[in-house]
Amino acid sequence: MKILLINGPNLNLLGKREKNIYGDLSFDGYFETLKNNYPQHELNYYQSNIEGEIVNKIHEFGFDHDGIIINAGAYTHTSVAIRDAIAGVTTPVVEVHISNILTRESFRHKSIIGPVCVGSIMGFGLDSYRLGIESFHQG
Repeated sequence: MKILLINGPNLNLLGKREKNIYGDLSFDGYFETLKNNYPQHELNYYQSNIEGEIVNKIHEFGFDHDGIIINAGAYTHTSVAIRDAIAGVTTPVVEVHISNILTRESFRHKSIIGPVCVGSIMGFGLDSYRLGIESFHQG
């Protein structure tokens, strides 16, 4: 199985920012754990703070991978472009969030990308990504 994990803006600061919400582990460290736990899969990782670069990556991997897991960060709530990119590819996409966005500020309660994803996982910390990988085993 070939799966791409995409992180959006500010997620490059995991382990450094708002540790009470996001924890103290960097994503690079966690990604190594995922690769070790899923050696049978080809896992790729991409992070960008730039909306258009995320769109380009979805286009690049969205026709030949078995799944995409995306934490679009703040773009979850604002990006019609990322939503349209997800809708335009054939690879199934799972939306993930480290925190439960429904328990946070009201502007975070609506996901623009969620309706074009096959599912959403939130609130399980970094384990949300593992649950995203597991979801592709169910399909």
